Amino acid sequence: MSGTFGGRSGRQGRLSQWLRGRRPKEGAADEGGREALLLAAAGAGLPLAPAAHPAPGYRCSCDRVGCPTPARHPVSFAWQTQSTTDRAQIERWARHQPQANFITATGMVHDVLDVPLEAGREALQRLLGAGVEVGPVAESDDGRMLFFTLTRGTPEDEDEWWPCELDCHPETMDEHPGLRWHCRGSYVLVPPARLPGDDQRVRWVRGPEHALPDPLSLLEALTDACARHGAEADHPGAAWPLRH
Repeated sequence: MSGTFGGRSGRQGRLSQWLRGRRPKEGAADEGGREALLLAAAGAGLPLAPAAHPAPGYRCSCDRVGCPTPARHPVSFAWQTQSTTDRAQIERWARHQPQANFITATGMVHDVLDVPLEAGREALQRLLGAGVEVGPVAESDDGRMLFFTLTRGTPEDEDEWWPCELDCHPETMDEHPGLRWHCRGSYVLVPPARLPGDDQRVRWVRGPEHALPDPLSLLEALTDACARHGAEADHPGAAWPLRH
């Protein structure tokens, strides 16, 4: 699959390309095909449901006036129960709704750690360099990087559910400009997806064939990178040491 890091060979070249500010080659959606990529995500256990898609004039296909998340939301209010990994159902959706994006519901099988793009690239370089097992990773042209991990799970006793200040739900996205932890009750776009604007997309950097890691194995590197990213935004040009 285009854009994945299969082994160490070529990894540094791709990372260096990122650091020079270039996009990875578009190819996953074009070479593999939209339906094949969706089925690969479902085959990896990511439950999918149809989502809106861009409409002319930076609008959303839902036709809601002033849609706050154009092309980034499910088409059904029942998306949590509708989300599935069933191959036949996903094939039907993909063929009957050829322009639709798809979301994957988090907190069932997987969570997503969602960070600013530059912070994510920095963290990914550090994690791979340290030999940490990193799972699927997606990059969005709206400036975010998505790290797919195992879910924290839903305990049998709801009183044992431990909340986290990083928990992010669709309605609280703007409250988390740094690291967002999408878990129970949230969702993200799954590649390949299109965003409003000229050739704006969500694409795999590391595909769903990579095993989902424990989120805690990535969290320190991601929070450190987000802290530096935020500090540099507040104080351009300052030097910030790496934590080891």
